[in-house]
Amino acid sequence: MKPLPFLNNGVTQVAILVPDLDRAVENYYTYFGIGPWHFYTYARPVLSHMAYYGKPADFKMRIALSYLGDTRIELIEAVEGDTIYADFIRDHGYGPHHYGLVVENMHSAIAEAEASGLQVIMEGSGFGPDGDGHFAYLDTEEKLGVILELIERPKRRFPPEKIYPPQE
Repeated sequence: MKPLPFLNNGVTQVAILVPDLDRAVENYYTYFGIGPWHFYTYARPVLSHMAYYGKPADFKMRIALSYLGDTRIELIEAVEGDTIYADFIRDHGYGPHHYGLVVENMHSAIAEAEASGLQVIMEGSGFGPDGDGHFAYLDTEEKLGVILELIERPKRRFPPEKIYPPQE
């Protein structure tokens, strides 16, 4: 097996599961000055495709995105549905969940991962205004001690639902 190229660009995102997104964002801003935070809800109709362990799924999560240096910080509140977030919270509690890795072509990245024996355990797509944007989580927790998320960013993003702190 040849090494997978996913880490060539480094880790671009660190994601943390939180029980209350609004409170967590306020704490990160108050204690560490991290912000501004952009809030999004990922569910239908924003996500046109959702899968959990290869089967069609219907889930909902709220996320807030900001930066710490060049690294994007993602806070996630699992809202409903079967997700790897709910599984993780049940098994480990809240806290660091995954590292995000940007890929140029999700379909070829998934094919490479699967050829290496890594299964996609949850994915969603269509969160860009043009129907692009795709995320796929790989079953790497036992092998690497952390879940890896492959991210094909959309060319454009919808405006955030809100920004914290409020912009004047």
